[in-house]
Amino acid sequence: MGLPKHRKSKSKTRMRKASNEKRFLSDLSLCPQCGFEKLPHRICPSCGYYKDRVVAAPREKKAKNTTTR
Repeated sequence: MGLPKHRKSKSKTRMRKASNEKRFLSDLSLCPQCGFEKLPHRICPSCGYYKDRVVAAPREKKAKNTTTR
């Protein structure tokens, strides 16, 4: 059985592992409550629903501090 002749670098190893972890747009599903695109079997980040019930409070966008000094 063949063995590797040279050691693989960290970047090559990580690139190989990362290619299998990519999320494609076809993997997204629509939230039945708000219609926001989300990953399947996850809480919707927009409304906080999962399987027809509220699990978490929806995330609110933080307003930028616009004070002038």
